[in-house]
Amino acid sequence: MHVNLEPGKYVVAVSGGVDSMVLLDLLAAQPGLKLTVAHFDHGIRLESRFDAHFVRLAALRYGLQFTTERAELGPDASEATARQARYDFLRRVQKEVGAQTIVTAHHRGDRVETAVLNWRRGTGRLGLTALKDKPDLRRPLLTYDKAQLIKYAVENKILWREDSTNQSPKYARNRVRSSLEGQDISALEAALDNLQQTNEQIDALVAEQLKQQLSQQGLNRAWFKNLPSAVAAEIMATWLRREDLADFDRPTLRRLTAAGQTAATGKKFDIRRGAFLIIRKNYLQII
Repeated sequence: MHVNLEPGKYVVAVSGGVDSMVLLDLLAAQPGLKLTVAHFDHGIRLESRFDAHFVRLAALRYGLQFTTERAELGPDASEATARQARYDFLRRVQKEVGAQTIVTAHHRGDRVETAVLNWRRGTGRLGLTALKDKPDLRRPLLTYDKAQLIKYAVENKILWREDSTNQSPKYARNRVRSSLEGQDISALEAALDNLQQTNEQIDALVAEQLKQQLSQQGLNRAWFKNLPSAVAAEIMATWLRREDLADFDRPTLRRLTAAGQTAATGKKFDIRRGAFLIIRKNYLQII
């Protein structure tokens, strides 16, 4: 096994589980990387304090900088709350140490589980391929499955800690993981690969169309009104992401798309956090 990151400064998210401990070992062996090991204790499990100590010792053995933070989310915290708190911490660390990006230990199984979870939530096409390696969030283990990671850990005498919450049926991801155990998911993985390529091509086309119709005044409304509703939704979603308003849900996207195509001039529609879609005679504006 190997990973290949460009030389530079990275924050490595290490929980103490087998996935992240393998990632840490692989990255520590790669020259040209300046690593900060970051561990977030959600405060969900009583024994989680021991995880932070375990990861601290591992960072010390590798001669790497270590930072940690504990929250008190409690046993009733949702997966979404825990994930948001963890990434907020990682982004703060990234900024503090001046790292170019964050590296996580997501693997092939995580990718499929995320696709199934998002499909059940009624996500759009991008949600099905949301877990991928990106410039602002590197995931170099996505080509490896869990069995390969465990094999590497055993062969290289890498210790890890088991998170008891990974077995709890309370969490939707665990239920999905359990339902996929023993199943042949190769066809699903191939479909996700194809969809990711398709999404990249669609995204490029949509971005180019948006660029042509967007000016300092706003988005050409006559053009937007004449788009099929599904295409208009893609344009609106791309525009929102461009304006750093990416955390919208599907009802919000439908509402804003319909407003842009049918609402009367002068109407104002809330997006979130003080951002609004304004309907002008000839343009749509986000302020």
